[in-house]
Amino acid sequence: MRLLTRYILKQLFMPFIFSLLIIVFVLFTQFLLRAIDRFIGKGLDIGTIFEYLFLNLGWISALAVPMAVLVAALMAFGQFSEDNEITAMRSSGISFTTIILPALTMGLLISITLILFNAFIMPEMNFKARMLSGDIYRKRPGLNIEPGYFMDNLPDYSMIIRDKEDETLKDVRIFSKGINKSQTSIHSKTGELSTIDDAIILDLYDGEIHELDLNDYGNYRRIEFEKHKITIPADDLFLNRRDTTSRSDREMTIPMILAKRSNIDDRINIVNGRIGRAFLRTGMDSLVPPSLEASQLIIKKEIERFSSDPINSVDDIYRKEKDVDIVKRQLRNEYNLLRSYSKSSNKYNVELHKKFSLPVASILFIMTGASLGVLFRKGGFTIATGLSFGFFLIYYILMIGGEDLADRGILTPMVGVWSPNAILLIIATYLMLHTVREQPPLRFDFNFLKRFKKKKDESKKPN
Repeated sequence: MRLLTRYILKQLFMPFIFSLLIIVFVLFTQFLLRAIDRFIGKGLDIGTIFEYLFLNLGWISALAVPMAVLVAALMAFGQFSEDNEITAMRSSGISFTTIILPALTMGLLISITLILFNAFIMPEMNFKARMLSGDIYRKRPGLNIEPGYFMDNLPDYSMIIRDKEDETLKDVRIFSKGINKSQTSIHSKTGELSTIDDAIILDLYDGEIHELDLNDYGNYRRIEFEKHKITIPADDLFLNRRDTTSRSDREMTIPMILAKRSNIDDRINIVNGRIGRAFLRTGMDSLVPPSLEASQLIIKKEIERFSSDPINSVDDIYRKEKDVDIVKRQLRNEYNLLRSYSKSSNKYNVELHKKFSLPVASILFIMTGASLGVLFRKGGFTIATGLSFGFFLIYYILMIGGEDLADRGILTPMVGVWSPNAILLIIATYLMLHTVREQPPLRFDFNFLKRFKKKKDESKKPN
């Protein structure tokens, strides 16, 4: 049995590594094509470029591993079935449950590893990648010029050019910005841009300078020039690494998410306490209604009850209505806060569940891939990749849809994130049961075509 286990794991391991490298390469190439513009003209050293690419391998690998597991299971068990090795194992008294057990063990180990990676390593890589991406974007801002688009990230100027040919800028227009005593605009036919340690040097040729005094519109100057040099201070010419504690939900480890969620719960409790005290000030119970509409209905009934009580005078009713108006404005703000806190809490809960749901899917993909491999009796990479892509695409669409619904509060985070896994579990269990029983999961009766044709021929015969 140990020999069989080693053999199955060996047959799974090589396709897994091979398919993982292929999938990572495809996803990484797609990312590189989108990100290549960030490096052009920045003067980055090769180490910084490789660091940025390596940091983005985190989310790519987390996405590629489950798909590679599915491809490996399809290839391995498809090859077993094609070579009649499954039939030979079953003839020796080995059940399919025993055959698939080493694969499930491998899937479990991959799942645990991926959970730890998603929980602690990938958030740090995402955070550092975002910081480095922002630092790269701010480096040498003068070189981010695109023809036809305003460049506004210079300290005191906005600039637009009509065209760019090599290092020559054509039809350059520069406008001063900010609160100044005068408004300056510069137009030149051509220009060249260069950099020094702490500034951008812009050499303009054959142009005009227009200056308008904002305090006295009658004070206007027009200067023609053959060559004009502008020195623009720029502190971000060198890559300055930032360090901040501000992180998005995808850049947080599990302890960070739990701490953030606890902080949000504390804020919700504080707001609920303020709502309760607001109701007490108007003489009502301190129970917190579930929504703003419910609170307004309670207040309306309280006003009607108070106004209909003959004991209360007109002045008492007037004061009561004034107090209630103040409470209504407060409640509107408080429930807006609660809605915002609830949305943030959902977002962090969704991310917390996602760190577990996709790794757990690796086990389900093993079950699905093994059953489909035995069913189709083909172990080629092309067939395995095609089937895997179809299954994973459907799973990924369901995962994105569930995440979006959970973020908007339509579904709970658990339901939204784990529903794709539940659907995949049903499919995997169905396929596994039929594979264990050696029955095809879908039966197609093609004899009805022959019967239909026979009846049609008989109806054409003359009586």
